[in-house]
Amino acid sequence: MNKRNLIPCFLLAAGRGERMRPLTDELPKPLLTIKNKSLLAWHLEALSAAGIKEVVINHAWLGHKIEKALGNGSQFDLNITYSPETSALETAGGIRKALPLLNPSDYFLVINGDVFSPNLPIKQLLEQIPGLQSMPNQPLAHLLMVPNPVQHPEGDFYLKDSKVTNDPQDGAEKLTFSGIGLYHRDLFKDVELDVPTKLAPLLRKAMGENRVSGEKYTGPWHDVGTPQRLQELNAAHE
Repeated sequence: MNKRNLIPCFLLAAGRGERMRPLTDELPKPLLTIKNKSLLAWHLEALSAAGIKEVVINHAWLGHKIEKALGNGSQFDLNITYSPETSALETAGGIRKALPLLNPSDYFLVINGDVFSPNLPIKQLLEQIPGLQSMPNQPLAHLLMVPNPVQHPEGDFYLKDSKVTNDPQDGAEKLTFSGIGLYHRDLFKDVELDVPTKLAPLLRKAMGENRVSGEKYTGPWHDVGTPQRLQELNAAHE
């Protein structure tokens, strides 16, 4: 196996899923299904196919149901470890808590558990790692950016060539962050343990230091944010 595929992956699954209620009153949002397969299972199958072995999943709301559904990962030919949170720590806080379990040498992959991307370009992302490692000023993040969806027309960040910035640049395209990216462990070095911490401010700070790269992905990607959107996706994949 190519060594780059040995990097760990972190799946974010600790959110309450307020906008998905009442569906999420009894089920964690990442266990909601499309085509009779949970959002997490779609990700795990893609990770396994790409050669990833080590996966850490955080959870808070109804986390025991996630552990019961996925177990130790053997059904996916993966090793799954869990990072339980007594209360949700936000994205960066959750990553910081899980870092000792992930134990990356530098880069690791992070995927939002509530996005649906059936042809997730994991191998394409992994192929970026040697280039990132060889840069004298190693990027702290490499983000997968997608065209702005209808529900988020203003986008998040600007992409020009392979640089991601928070401010407009000549010739840059404003895109939406997919919730999928490669992160360097140093991005989280100043995050306090067990303190809720958002990811976006860390990314913006790194962008200010010219240390965030990215790429545009035009394949299927959906933020499963509402019951209606889940229903539409199921209808489209019947």
